[in-house]
Order: sequence, then C-alpha cells, then structure tokens
Amino acid sequence: MATVQVSGMEVAYDRVGEGPPVVFLHGAAEDARVWRPQLDALADAFTVVAWDEPGAGRSSDVPESFGLADYAHCLAAVVESLRLGPAHIVGISWGGTLALEFYRHHADLVSTLILVDTYAGWKGSLPAEEVQARVEGARRMLAAPRGEFDPTLPGLFAGEPPAAYVPLLDAIAAVVRPETMRTQLSLMAETDQRDLLPTVSVPTLLLWGEQDVRSPLGVARQFQEAIPDAELVVIPGAGHVSHLERPEEFNRAVRGFCHAHS
Repeated sequence: MATVQVSGMEVAYDRVGEGPPVVFLHGAAEDARVWRPQLDALADAFTVVAWDEPGAGRSSDVPESFGLADYAHCLAAVVESLRLGPAHIVGISWGGTLALEFYRHHADLVSTLILVDTYAGWKGSLPAEEVQARVEGARRMLAAPRGEFDPTLPGLFAGEPPAAYVPLLDAIAAVVRPETMRTQLSLMAETDQRDLLPTVSVPTLLLWGEQDVRSPLGVARQFQEAIPDAELVVIPGAGHVSHLERPEEFNRAVRGFCHAHS
C-alpha cells in the first residue's frame, strides 16, 4: 500500500507490475481489494493500480460537500503523482461513472476507457421510476441502526457469490462507511452524463455481464450507440460483478484490449 496527499486527504492505492498503466476504479460499497483477481492476473504485463477512493478502505473520509468532479480531480492527483498518464482507466458500476467524469475533466490522462456494468449516472441510464425505487431503498438501508447496517446492494451476482471471494466480500462490507455510501448513491441518482458520451474520442471497451440486472444489457447498448466506435464484450453467465464472477473471461478481455491499444 502507498498513499498520496490530495487536498488534505490521504488517498491509498495498491500498485503491482510493470508495463502500460491500467487503473482500476471500484464500485460503491467497495475498495481496492475487490480488484485482487485483476492485480494478480495482469501484473505480468502491466503496471496495475487500484485505489481506495476517498471515503473507502484505507483512505481518508470523504468531505460532506464532495461532488463527482471532486472524485475525478482526486483521481487525477493520484495518476499524476505516479506519472502514469495517459492510462487505461477501468471502472465498474459507480467506478465507471467516475471514469467518465474523469475523462470529462482530465482527458489528457486517459489512454482508453473500459466501462464495466456501469451507468451514465442512474439518471442518465435508468427509467425515472427505477431511480426513485433505488433512492428509497438506499434511504431504508442508511436509516438502519449501525449494528444492522448492511451495504450489500441487491442483484450483484447472476447466481450465488463465488465461494472463493465470500470472505473477501464480507471483509470489505464490514468497513463500508454509511456516510460515503450516502454521498455515492445520492450522486448516482442525480448524475446524467449522456451529453458526454458522444464526445468520447479514446478507444472504449464496454464489458458487461450477460445477466446483469442492476445495469442490464440495454444500458450497454445505449453506451454502444452513443460512444463512437465503442466495442461491446458480453461475459456469459455473469451478473453485475463480472470481474469476480467470471475473472478469467474478464481478465482476458481487459488484457487483449489494453494490448491492442497500448
């Protein structure tokens, strides 16, 4: 683990390997550890970095007024401090929305985008009634007493969570901060990045679980139509957390795409 100081906050990250830089952005209620299968598999050919975003894992708490652009600027500080840019930027779910916002503000630091089971914000990708249902579900979750708080979002896997990763997922869930999750989910509900998608000019891979119910394949098709020349790869039998449910297929797709565009 290493850290970068950004605007008075300490931002932690893991870094392994040597080669073209690939930066992984985790989803809501997660931290860098969720990318362990990718760090292990890709370090032979790439410099692989996974951060704990502000408010997650080993990083400092997120300020109350933090916005999506603030997350993007923090990520830029990490990439610049490590002299990694331009880098392949990989984001899943909330992390994919952040990857797009990072591109909006710091396109010079982006070599390619790999958007995984994600959204152009909930507002930009989902029907209004679905957004409202998720907001209400988040309110109920966050209103639970501290001892009963469960940050596990529904519909993450196509089937049961892979047994090999259950201890890891439990360990990550145990340290999720409700304040961070409140900020993330509120931002997701308010964000609409559809204006940004047609302006993306770097190679873009859309990597989607075939059975994702949180961000269905219809959302992937919206991205494919809006982003010029975006490539869609569908992972059979995977849900929303495709990088854990089908890591070999996921890693193969990332490796091939990054090699093709390094």
